[in-house]
Amino acid sequence: MSFPNADVHQFAAIGRLLAGIVHEINTPIGSIFSNNEVIARSLDMLDGLLAENTPESMEKARRVVGSCQSLAAVDRIACERIRSVIRGLKTISRVDSGEPRKVDLNEHLRDTLKLTQAEFRRRVAVETDFGELPEVECYPQMLNQVFLNLLVNAGQAIDGEGLITVRTRAEDDGVHITISDTGRGMTAEQQGKAFEAGYTTKAVGEGTGMGLAISREIIEEKHGGSIAFESAPGVGTTFHIRIPVRQTRSVGQ
Repeated sequence: MSFPNADVHQFAAIGRLLAGIVHEINTPIGSIFSNNEVIARSLDMLDGLLAENTPESMEKARRVVGSCQSLAAVDRIACERIRSVIRGLKTISRVDSGEPRKVDLNEHLRDTLKLTQAEFRRRVAVETDFGELPEVECYPQMLNQVFLNLLVNAGQAIDGEGLITVRTRAEDDGVHITISDTGRGMTAEQQGKAFEAGYTTKAVGEGTGMGLAISREIIEEKHGGSIAFESAPGVGTTFHIRIPVRQTRSVGQ
């Protein structure tokens, strides 16, 4: 299986996604630096209060300690935010081995969603309804690319504020993943061309540059699954991805 060479759409979209991720990391780092300065000044103050060793100074010292503990708690939240973004990056960038491996697709979807939050920020709300899934034998990095592509497409299909809903369910011998948006939807003509190689309704700089044609190739040819959608103009679009729990040797060959 070979993918088309990256084009201007892809590089511009990657740049925008990376800029959002940098922002998601820089914001908590700024908070940590600011809190560190306050904590350093508080410790200097605490040293003087302890040296005084009076009832009044001890009371002030307890308040200073309480403030430092609150700032430390904020810093912990900031560190967790940075770690979650980095974890998402590591998941999406990991190179697949030559053989499929068993993974928790719910966890991979969560990590991919963390990256799209950097793209959409507070403009688009995301709801998840994850069912209990068996481990799925797959090429996870390829599926992560499909998930990222569909999620970014969903967010960019929404003008202004909107909602993306991601659901997962165990289904017979496979899993069923749906990604829905409240975006502008597709016309009948657009739906007919959606899976054509190279087709896009987007301006330069939008989307991940991978396209639905390659997403279908990954799902159907590499994993023996299926991808389909339903859409209505002004209502939104829902994609349905079905992946078998176990792969066969003939898949993707």
